[in-house]
Amino acid sequence: MEKVANSITHSSHLVLWLVIIIEFSQLFSWAFSTEFSARESMEGNRKGLEVLLRRNKGRVRIHSYLLQRYKFSFYYNGLVEVTVEYPSGHLSGIKYKTMPNVFETRNNNDNKGYWDLVWNDKSYDKLVTEHMEIITQTDELVEVSFTKTWKSSTDYRNTVPLNIDKRYIVRRGVPGVYMYGILEREADFPDAYMNQLRIAFKLKEDKFHFMSISDTRQGMMPTAEDREAGRSHVLAYKEAVLLTNPTDPIFRGQVDDKYQYSEESKDNKLHGWISDDDAVGFWVITPSNEFRTGGPHKQELTSHVGPTALSMFVSGHYAGDDMDTFYQKGNPWKKVFGPVFIYLNSASPDPNQGYRNTLWNDAKRQLSEEIESWPYNFVASEDFPHAEQRGEVNGQLLLRDQYIDKKLMPAKYAFVGLAAPGSVGSWQTQAKGYQFWTQTTDTGRFSIKNVRPGLYQLHAWVYGFIGDYKLDHTIIIQPGNKIQLGSLIYDPPRNGPTLWEIGIPERTAAEFFIPEPNPSFHNSIIKDNADRFRQYGLWDRYSDIYRHGDLVYDVGVSNYSKDWFFAHVPRNVGNNAHRATTWQIRHNLQEVNESGHYTLQLALAAASYGEVQVRFNDPNAIRPHFTTSRIGFDNAIARHGIHGLYRLYSINVTGSRFRRGENTIFLTQKRCQGSFEAVMYDYIRLEGPAV
Repeated sequence: MEKVANSITHSSHLVLWLVIIIEFSQLFSWAFSTEFSARESMEGNRKGLEVLLRRNKGRVRIHSYLLQRYKFSFYYNGLVEVTVEYPSGHLSGIKYKTMPNVFETRNNNDNKGYWDLVWNDKSYDKLVTEHMEIITQTDELVEVSFTKTWKSSTDYRNTVPLNIDKRYIVRRGVPGVYMYGILEREADFPDAYMNQLRIAFKLKEDKFHFMSISDTRQGMMPTAEDREAGRSHVLAYKEAVLLTNPTDPIFRGQVDDKYQYSEESKDNKLHGWISDDDAVGFWVITPSNEFRTGGPHKQELTSHVGPTALSMFVSGHYAGDDMDTFYQKGNPWKKVFGPVFIYLNSASPDPNQGYRNTLWNDAKRQLSEEIESWPYNFVASEDFPHAEQRGEVNGQLLLRDQYIDKKLMPAKYAFVGLAAPGSVGSWQTQAKGYQFWTQTTDTGRFSIKNVRPGLYQLHAWVYGFIGDYKLDHTIIIQPGNKIQLGSLIYDPPRNGPTLWEIGIPERTAAEFFIPEPNPSFHNSIIKDNADRFRQYGLWDRYSDIYRHGDLVYDVGVSNYSKDWFFAHVPRNVGNNAHRATTWQIRHNLQEVNESGHYTLQLALAAASYGEVQVRFNDPNAIRPHFTTSRIGFDNAIARHGIHGLYRLYSINVTGSRFRRGENTIFLTQKRCQGSFEAVMYDYIRLEGPAV
């Protein structure tokens, strides 16, 4: 998407050069008999480093001299040169070792390493800046700022109403660049939706072919050319293509879709690309999620064919219009996004020495170092508080459910977090503030560290229990304070004893039946069984598998991992037509209290323009006993997510709706204008009257 609200003419710009030259006074050509850690090696040799900043004719140069050795089977001897265009602030070049530029040099400078923002749903702004200032200049690092102040007289309706401050930090002896941004809206700025914010990196197409997302999702990738007409054809939507005539025949018959490479924020800390020709790795490292949106389970894009690497900050992916991205006039706002770290490494190119694993493992080591160093103490902006300027919240979360245990139970391994004040579960759709999350111990204890000063509410959810916990009162974080909340008690939604249940309350549909993909729509990078839901076209497998009738589940006989399809989708009847589907839950009640009150707990893991109607023992009832109405915009099924936004419905049912013996609950997914009007269930439970 190259359309920018405020385009620039590159020939009219000076170029700001940030150059880190890492030189070695000696190249080791022998193996070491004794291993020692890269951290020890770095610490032992940094004493001799020298940094020089020099500005001359629009250039800033930093020279770092370093003698360094790693415990791996390669010896680092290279050069890093970072080029930032002035005054736009676009990252136009990184020179590393023998690669003059890791970015695609055929691209314009605003299409190599750049910020972009989608606002008011359809406008793209690459956050072009107008001024440059050197913020910090020491022997250890240089920090440079590129800024723009929004002016209504010239910018109204032309550029996003934001004050922009893009920062770059280069450090002595560190092969990479730190990037962060400070975005601000003043009170008189006009209303705006800010739907997506990211940094994108477009790498050299003839070099970077091997992509790594996680330990299990790695592999050679097709090229951008392979996705073009004549070499592929578009499937159900433009992002998904079937490769029919790729430049490398090994990809023929495979599907490529950038959403297959998404990751939850809690796991989206490291991804990138490897150039096999040079045994060089390019990595996006995100040591903290505090500046991301939607909590730890929000799914986001990572890397994809291009080769492209992304650092995503804000989007509606897997949430849709429910994500709060509307900024209203009269409400001033400021937020720091990042820093993220762009890390480069290299290895011996000998394939017999497993350089890909070496590069990946070294990047993971670097990630651990960055996490350990968070919050960074070298960031200059006063809007980024250092560790001593932050606070901490400690406590213990306990569960009270008399139908499971008469005693209080520890909330084991629960997700506990701080987010802006709001309603129960509102953290899922918050995009404007900061969030801080952790997991409890097996005793339910938690400690949320390094929290920025501000107003928060405590939220939590517990594996194996439905619903959300929210502490009613507001928590005020001040610099340096440590808040002790003591023991907190969560009463999960419950009105009576469990009569039967389907699934596991864990906010995904991962435990249900996920079919094998159609052999014609396979992606070879998806190898691990835990990622099988990421294959293309699984929604259409429902119509193949349940060819002669919709799903019927017999409580006590059926197995939800084999007999409950992962998504309640419409039936594909051909010719682009679809039909609503009705699933049956057949169950036996030995006794019925006709005057009692039963509860059907219906938890959804995702919804996209779907509607679930619930009927008891009468599938032909004109009016359903309950309907969700049309809900959801997360599009999780089309985007190969196993969940979107979590929803819980506690449906009250009088005993007169049931009968002794066999009963059937009918779940109709009413919407059927397309394949993706659907829902995913998380968990279903029928509760008897209270006792």
